[in-house]
Amino acid sequence: MAVNIEIPVWRDPQGNVVACVEKLKVMQENLEEISQMAQDALEDAVLMGCDEHQVRDFLVRLMQSLQNPYQS
Repeated sequence: MAVNIEIPVWRDPQGNVVACVEKLKVMQENLEEISQMAQDALEDAVLMGCDEHQVRDFLVRLMQSLQNPYQS
């Protein structure tokens, strides 16, 4: 992962640990991909003269705006 942050123990909505190796592998790959894309976007923005803090704030808001299509 491009960023050195501790990955949590993933849990389902009932609090049970997600232990399936394949699910955890997919989750790790997805997070690595997101991390690299966000890093690239930040670097590009800074190189183009954008304010780093504004870009970071936008990326946070972007993540917070994601919708759960499976929500009942």
